[in-house]
Amino acid sequence: MMKKVILITAVMMMCNMASAQFRRGPQAEPPPEGFKPASTNTFISQYPAVNAETRQAMFKVLAPHAQIVQVDLAGKKYDMTKDEKGFWTCISDPQVVGFHYYAIRIDSVAVMDRGTEAFFGSNWESSGIEIPEGPEGDYYRFNKEIPHGQIRSVDYWSEVNGMERPVNVYVPAEYEQRPDKKYPVLYLVHGWGEDENGWSVQGHMANIMDGLIAAGRAVPMIVVMPSGDIKTNADVREASGNITDIYIKDLVPFIDKTFRTVTDREHRAMAGLSRGGFQTCLTVLNNMDKFAWMGTFSGFFMRSNEGIENAFNGAFKDADSFNKQMNLLFISTGTEERNPRESVEALKKHGIKNIIFHESQGTAHEWLTWRRALNDFAPRLFQ
Repeated sequence: MMKKVILITAVMMMCNMASAQFRRGPQAEPPPEGFKPASTNTFISQYPAVNAETRQAMFKVLAPHAQIVQVDLAGKKYDMTKDEKGFWTCISDPQVVGFHYYAIRIDSVAVMDRGTEAFFGSNWESSGIEIPEGPEGDYYRFNKEIPHGQIRSVDYWSEVNGMERPVNVYVPAEYEQRPDKKYPVLYLVHGWGEDENGWSVQGHMANIMDGLIAAGRAVPMIVVMPSGDIKTNADVREASGNITDIYIKDLVPFIDKTFRTVTDREHRAMAGLSRGGFQTCLTVLNNMDKFAWMGTFSGFFMRSNEGIENAFNGAFKDADSFNKQMNLLFISTGTEERNPRESVEALKKHGIKNIIFHESQGTAHEWLTWRRALNDFAPRLFQ
């Protein structure tokens, strides 16, 4: 027994010594008054810090041997200043509330900020920061008072791609309690440079759906979040196949076989953001026997020189036929980005009736635009 006590004491002393040694390195000062660590930080990091009132972000990076350090945030590079301990600091301009990717540039090399969690965007693991909203952002925050669904990460085999592919699947809170019930399905696609985790991590999709379903605003549904890229294995560096074919020939059958779904077109929807919105158009408008609902969030691209009748292989040519087949064409955008309003008006003039145009006020090509879009779109489905 005495030997055990001595051993435990020795281990504790070694841990304390290691901790003290770690703390001997330069330590950043706590954030100034008005600033607090961002919700997207790693749990021990005080920086970046955000000011909820001014919507500014404060960054602090330890790089004692660097010559030039900058923060690259929301399309602007901020020069940082160095103190005697080797910490570089800057404060940003006021930012739009919501989620933003950013990078630290050390002597012109873009790297992640070790103070934040990693978010896959722009095709690399990026730093991210959440500029907090007030109560208006509660719809995408976790609500401990309501039941919560699950997000299940699975792989499926794609004959088109010739390899396994990842997909995240949200099932509503009641899914396990109602084993005899089948559910409608929303296929929800990320944008360029992101992956199948984008909607569940950056988009807070589950919190949005949990809240809508608990409030009775949306019907309980399964939400499928696939990878929108055609990936390869280590031996084949050239992607093969067509993403629309993968969705139609491989993904939809897998979901219908694996989960309790209603398999007719009236109970199947698809939506996506940015490139995912364009993929939605290509997939749905060329397979209207499979889908009756569709949404594009910052992703409706109709070439002005091809005309409505020729767009998407003539999907809109016969307006009456389109109206009978498609229950909803939902087109959303941020007011500060490229706006498809002219295309929407042209479609209406052509006779497309079941079209909803949604705008996110004050936001650009960013996740808050798409969270708001999903929050407005999902309640319209399967009603």
